[in-house]
Amino acid sequence: AHLVESGGALVQPGGSLRLSCVGSGFAFSDYAITWFRQPPGQGVKWLTGITADGRNALYERQVEGRFTTSRDNTKNTVYLQMDNLKFEDTGTYFCARAPGRDINVLKEKYDTWGQGTQVTVSS
Repeated sequence: AHLVESGGALVQPGGSLRLSCVGSGFAFSDYAITWFRQPPGQGVKWLTGITADGRNALYERQVEGRFTTSRDNTKNTVYLQMDNLKFEDTGTYFCARAPGRDINVLKEKYDTWGQGTQVTVSS
């Protein structure tokens, strides 16, 4: 199983980015996918997850209303649309495969992670 993130960049406050997470080597449509974020000098934190069928997503309170998770199982890809970015959104963003079809917020349950993509919000 393999996950690869892309789309990270330097962006100004108020700007937007779309991250992508492409999976391979497993039945992508059978697993929920989650985004985690690691701010500089801090640990990894759960951010948002989407169910295997893409019908439901959950968001951490700080990003709800600004971030949108979606997926295209025909492309084995999950997207994270990030709008109205803030300084505190700076960090490394990882996607990870959940243990099953449903969203799980415990990072200890995840065994497949991407390498991360860097997002820096700065003026």
